[in-house]
Amino acid sequence: MIKAIDIGIPNALGFSISGEITESDVSEALIKAKSLGEHFGNITIYEEVESFQGLEISALTKKFKYLLDVGVSNISAAAILTDKKWLQKIVRLEDKIFRNIDIRCFSLEQREEAIHFLEQYAPNGSD
Repeated sequence: MIKAIDIGIPNALGFSISGEITESDVSEALIKAKSLGEHFGNITIYEEVESFQGLEISALTKKFKYLLDVGVSNISAAAILTDKKWLQKIVRLEDKIFRNIDIRCFSLEQREEAIHFLEQYAPNGSD
């Protein structure tokens, strides 16, 4: 399940992840990402991963289709909060693959640091 989180940054798509991620979850998140991208140009991603029990293949396909079509070019930065070692390794790999996105991993206790990191990518002024 993906649950939206407001972290106080206008161009940030914030959410927490727990359990299994469905195609419906990903679709909702991508609709929000597209809307933010249309409004701000560039967006940031904030993810808190507390537990993860799987991902529907259709959800993964939808995510990568978005990233390849429009998503990569409009994402400036991503902050992933997790204490899962295997996920931290994936985040480091994604940072190398998606070189135009500043991707950083934080522990779940580093919420303030993660938000501060994303604030440098916030739009100037208010819309």
